[in-house]
Amino acid sequence: MLEGLDKESLSASVDDALSEALSDVTALVRQYRLVSGFAVSLADALDNPTQSPVLQGVLGQLRTKLDALHPADVAHILEALPLDERLFVWDLVKTEREGEILVETSDAVRESLIASMDGPELVAAAATLDADDIAELAPDLPTEVVEAVKKTLDPEEREQLRQAMSYEEDMVGALMDFDMIEVRADVTLEVVMRYLRRFDELPANTDQVFVVDDADRLIGILPTNVILVTHEDRLVGDIMIAPPIRFEATDHADTAAAAFERYDLVSAPVVDARGELVGRVTVSEVLDFVRESAEEDLRQQAGLREEEDVFASVWKSVRNRWQWLALNLVTAFVASRATDLFQGSIEKLAVLAVLQTIVAGIGGNSGNQTLTMIARAIALGQIGTEHFRRLIRKEISVALLNGVIFGGAIGILIGMMEKSWGLGLVLTGAMTLNLVLAAIMGVVIPMWRHRRGQDPAAGSSVLLTAVTDTGGFFIFLSLATIFLLRAG
Repeated sequence: MLEGLDKESLSASVDDALSEALSDVTALVRQYRLVSGFAVSLADALDNPTQSPVLQGVLGQLRTKLDALHPADVAHILEALPLDERLFVWDLVKTEREGEILVETSDAVRESLIASMDGPELVAAAATLDADDIAELAPDLPTEVVEAVKKTLDPEEREQLRQAMSYEEDMVGALMDFDMIEVRADVTLEVVMRYLRRFDELPANTDQVFVVDDADRLIGILPTNVILVTHEDRLVGDIMIAPPIRFEATDHADTAAAAFERYDLVSAPVVDARGELVGRVTVSEVLDFVRESAEEDLRQQAGLREEEDVFASVWKSVRNRWQWLALNLVTAFVASRATDLFQGSIEKLAVLAVLQTIVAGIGGNSGNQTLTMIARAIALGQIGTEHFRRLIRKEISVALLNGVIFGGAIGILIGMMEKSWGLGLVLTGAMTLNLVLAAIMGVVIPMWRHRRGQDPAAGSSVLLTAVTDTGGFFIFLSLATIFLLRAG
């Protein structure tokens, strides 16, 4: 319990420190605007050679504040600023830090920062990065900048960059880095220790040293804790162990993420088809991938085509959102036509107009629960098409039970309020049938999209809502018309 509280306290302190840094930077930017009297726009402020000592002092405080922050924190602050203030603060960042900050920013914000930089500045920023980080930036950089950056690299780095850029973003090869330590099996631990001491610092997340043969094939690993406690006269080959897990560069990144979670890995080797060690994957890269994948799933469930800068222009936001909104408009129109078919019934029994929204709403909520569960299971590789019938039977059973319990409860309540037990029974039946429909579609839609090679979560909630709204209206009004109005 105490450990959990300590983690919560640490998380809160980090969040507080970041919020304080954002407040400080924002206050200094506002102070600059206030002192300058808005005489000079932020876009031209840093090119003004006649700034007063007060303004120069504010700029100095801003630079000092930014220099003291971690690149990830600077990236967070840039993402939280409107475009003009963002570019103003960006111009105060030291050139040698621009590359590592660009890597930490979201794609949408990175695009706005890169657009404000000229070619030589982009080359200088990218040239400070490792090959794997350059590969991450490359899709957002102009082609001529990428070519210019390649010329600044030595042959080994150039080959590493070529490899990193050859993989799709959802492959392990796109996550791997080349900053790792390799040793031979026929050397002693004393030689290994002398080799390690030559580094100014070990690569981040170094929990093991990779043992390779003369052809660079991975033959074992040497955990760093074993190095520290074993006598230095021992040969590496005598104490190395087999890698508990290894990945090929073409493996899916989701596979690596699942393995890191299951086995609590810090790093893992990446090999090619011949078994040669080509890189490693670390927990920091896996965490970034998991976070980005989760954010992408949320965007796609909401019908956003791509990541959107919260301060983007109106037109760009419209272009990002129109597709699923248009589909939603069509489905809403279809649902309204279903209601129109029973306009006469609604006129005779006005309460139907209110109750139909309850039937549609409960179906949509229940269906989204099923959809989320199925989409997540597909993403984790837990289910496939062979499980379709079993999942359908299970979800229908859940829907029927929920329909009897909750539909029955609301049916009794409405029957008492409206003094019509027939209306209560119709409401219970309609809710149960719509829950069954929602359960079926909650399984069918994500599995159908997955079978077509599409993201099972992308826009699925829009399709599900269309079905449950239309189906809910039609089922409820049909039952009401048949059993209440015609029977009456």
